[in-house]
Amino acid sequence: MLLTIKTKHQPASDLGFLLHKHPEKVQSFDINSGKAHVFYPEMASVALVLDINPIDMVRNDNNWHLANYVNDRPYTATSMMSHAIAQVFSTAMNGVCNKKPELLAIKMDFEVLLSVVKVNGGLPLIHKLFEPLGYQIEATQHHLDAEFTDWGKSSYFNLKLKNTLKISELLSHLYILLPVLEGNKHYYVEKDEIQKLFAKGEGWLAQHPEKELITKRYLKNISALTRVAFAQLAEEGETVAEEEIIDEKAKIVEERKISLHQLRLETVFDQLKKSGANKVLDLGCGEGKLLKMLIKERQFKKILGVDISYKSLQIAKEKLFLEDASQQKQDRIQLLQTALTYKDKRLHGFEAAALVEVIEHINLDRLEALEKVVFGFAKPKTVIVTTPNSEYNSKYEFLEKDKFRHSDHRFEWTRAEFEHWASKVCENFAYTVSFFPIGYIDSEVGASSQMGVFEIVV
Repeated sequence: MLLTIKTKHQPASDLGFLLHKHPEKVQSFDINSGKAHVFYPEMASVALVLDINPIDMVRNDNNWHLANYVNDRPYTATSMMSHAIAQVFSTAMNGVCNKKPELLAIKMDFEVLLSVVKVNGGLPLIHKLFEPLGYQIEATQHHLDAEFTDWGKSSYFNLKLKNTLKISELLSHLYILLPVLEGNKHYYVEKDEIQKLFAKGEGWLAQHPEKELITKRYLKNISALTRVAFAQLAEEGETVAEEEIIDEKAKIVEERKISLHQLRLETVFDQLKKSGANKVLDLGCGEGKLLKMLIKERQFKKILGVDISYKSLQIAKEKLFLEDASQQKQDRIQLLQTALTYKDKRLHGFEAAALVEVIEHINLDRLEALEKVVFGFAKPKTVIVTTPNSEYNSKYEFLEKDKFRHSDHRFEWTRAEFEHWASKVCENFAYTVSFFPIGYIDSEVGASSQMGVFEIVV
């Protein structure tokens, strides 16, 4: 899988500064199920080569189930190339060049060569996507078999694209449009893909005549996601009126649209990584949203998702593709149905645990039992707890006064009440705790969610 970017811009060494890759070195990077290699065939030409192991991909990819081990992923530039561009050339794509920042504003004449691109839509789709952005296109379609040309043409093309534009624009176009050409991605698509689409499509997507087609195919035609994305396209610059989108005021400090729940998960995920833990518990894992993030990170060698709901665990099992998973994956991640208010020896031996919006679903008279199970019995080195901040409820117009955010909540605490509870836990079980807000922070009532990070006293 090969991508080559050339330019006639002088001095030729500027390309190396823009991409943060030294022309005299061959550099290699770990990516999902393989490696990405970057080198310069000549001074003004950079090549990105992906070396994908299709067997590892089938065994280890949690979000894309393949029926067999024979596939075209090592040879064709699709969403895997898009993922590699974002990882290897992230600084250039995000408009960062520390040594020569003035280069970022310069439009250079680029020539892009893509060997073997999968296109579900043929030559007309290529022109519909790239011509409105100013590209000159040369496309060569491959036969199904070079020796038996009468079998017809395949869906694979060699592409040569020419345009004069900034490097960040070029990389953003490729990042979004490569998976759109195929109409598929090699991973499970969730709400955070909307954020990526609009972040990388800023300045051009909203004006593209095929913006709806691009949006649909980028989001794998998932109707729930495309409806949200279309609303943002229609009301450019406004926050979508949807339950899970962060409060209207959040766009002042965060232009990217992101669901509050996703923000919680990302914050907890980052804390788990920071803890250095290899064995982690997701207590109250629900349908497995945090588990899907954890399984992608190689730091986590053993993962246990725990929930009292059998139905939720079944959904998590399906979303994680555990039914047909390899033995290696099944040994790494497991699901357990049990109550967090009863001791279970299977919770022993883990270094970190997360309870994301869980404790408020426990009756107050049973909360002490949960404390004993998690902090006293299982006793991981790090425990991360998030819960709603009831002071912020006044900011939600849909909430009546003195009502909880969810019908199953048994309580919702103020920041002072949460800190008081956490301090008692630390006193009883020899932990320390640090507090963090999650979401937009209002000067009077704080953030929508609050998080406590407990560390065991050594």
